[in-house]
Amino acid sequence: MSQIDYSAMSDRELKEYFIKHREDTSALQAYLERRRRRSLEVITTVNDSDFDAKIQTAIHQQLNDR
Repeated sequence: MSQIDYSAMSDRELKEYFIKHREDTSALQAYLERRRRRSLEVITTVNDSDFDAKIQTAIHQQLNDR
């Protein structure tokens, strides 16, 4: 069996690979490690006067990044 290079896969490719190969625990570990490394950016706070605008901007940004 050949060794799979998970680091060469995009996040989406790795997720799709794991869904198709659920027995591959190394793929799951690689995917979960990537999720843990993502920075958690604080977009806004509840009391921010621009709360709605900032949330909508963040949603549009995520959609455009895909």
